[in-house]
Amino acid sequence: MSKVFVLDTNKQPVDPVHPGWARKLLASGQAAVYRRYPFTLILKRSREQPATSPLRLKLDPGSKTTGIALVNDASGEVVFAAQLSHRGQQIKAALDARRGVRRSRRQRKTRYRHPRFNNRKRPQGWLPPSLESRIANVLTWVRRLQRFCPLATISMELVKFDTHLMDNPEISGIEYCQGTLYGYEVREYLLEKWGRACTYCGAKNVPLQVEHMTPRARGGSSRISNLCLACEPCNTKKGTQDIGEFLRHKSDLLTRLLAQAKAPLKDAAAVNATRWLRFVCSKTVKAGEEQQRELSPVDN
Repeated sequence: MSKVFVLDTNKQPVDPVHPGWARKLLASGQAAVYRRYPFTLILKRSREQPATSPLRLKLDPGSKTTGIALVNDASGEVVFAAQLSHRGQQIKAALDARRGVRRSRRQRKTRYRHPRFNNRKRPQGWLPPSLESRIANVLTWVRRLQRFCPLATISMELVKFDTHLMDNPEISGIEYCQGTLYGYEVREYLLEKWGRACTYCGAKNVPLQVEHMTPRARGGSSRISNLCLACEPCNTKKGTQDIGEFLRHKSDLLTRLLAQAKAPLKDAAAVNATRWLRFVCSKTVKAGEEQQRELSPVDN
């Protein structure tokens, strides 16, 4: 059970209290509601130098969600726990839609705009907006919890995924420097991978087209693991359907194709790119502690 955060009359954090004790403080008029989420109370009467127990903030990063837990190291008690959801996929979809609108200007009769190239240089340390959103989301909650509880230490799990090893468990040595298409062209690689036949109907000795198993209209990429071969009738019949919808009556074929195709590694790449977030959080906590030392308590 998460405890309730409490602030003194100077809006300085004190030790969180049990929800039952928080109800007593509200019922007796000793405290008022300061914030709904996370639920925080503010005391109406000042206390002389209340003793506080420093808390540790533990972060478990992920691509779609990040786990947050406040732990009292002295007692081992979990004071607060939450799961933070990220908007990286929504931001990526919005940017894709904006890029499509901008590219469609070529087919529309709009005003002529001179080309501009000064805005195409990315600064050092640049991250995509979807990853910047994850970092900003976590930093916002670190600063927020720092205002509501006596936060002293931050611990973050440093995870690193070996994407080459996830694709090929037997990879080693110089093979890390060789991509999936080493020694192959894309079409030749697909012909070799799918047996020079249509992936869906098995037709051979017919013209084959490069097919996206997850259509680009539904967020599919041109990664080699998302490509297969299909004859023109199957490609036309599938259209923009997902492979699960198109082969819903052929479960055996669908299982075999999904096993042969490799899963995307977007989530692993997102976690790898933001794994050093703990240093930014540590600087944030240190800056907040120095600012609190400069502020002297004011007696009411």
